[in-house]
Amino acid sequence: MTSRVTLITPAMNASLRQARFDDGASIDAGGAQRAGAVGELLPAAARVLVSPSVRCRETAAALGLDGAEAEELAGLDVGRWRGAVLDEVAAREPEAVARWLGDPASAPHGGESVEDVRARVARWLEACRDVDGRTLAVVEPDVVRAVVVQVLGAPSSAFWRLDVPPLTATTVSGRGGRWNLRLGDPLEGAEGTRAASPGGS
Repeated sequence: MTSRVTLITPAMNASLRQARFDDGASIDAGGAQRAGAVGELLPAAARVLVSPSVRCRETAAALGLDGAEAEELAGLDVGRWRGAVLDEVAAREPEAVARWLGDPASAPHGGESVEDVRARVARWLEACRDVDGRTLAVVEPDVVRAVVVQVLGAPSSAFWRLDVPPLTATTVSGRGGRWNLRLGDPLEGAEGTRAASPGGS
């Protein structure tokens, strides 16, 4: 049995443009239009899942997908930093931001650490081994980062070194206890503008 998981990132919105921690903003009109234009190119799937954020739900709808919300695929919980622009937080709390970006086990904002997200997503990915066929999921970029780090067996410190553009597909396929990785396909060419990341470009 081979399990395939295709992760699609949400369309562009104001928060992504501003490197703002998700504040529940809707996707841009242009992003919605682009998603609508490529939805028919997506591969067929045995199940469809969606991160619970507004931008992921709206992207799924624009793609023509009717998916079940999956709390385990939520983006990293940044606690009291939610809705703030990274540069503003860094100016206000430079030591806390440096600790958060440098230590994957740190969560100075009171939410989740990178290690927490990696563990949560790893449990979900392990459960996917029992799903025959393809899982299609519209997810936050943090989930894609966690999957890539986990599949490659990379240190959690690599999490913020991964840039995950909007409306791209990352696919992992596995059987026999290992996963293979295909990442960063633009949806226009998937078998199935770039988002700023807190760790840099």
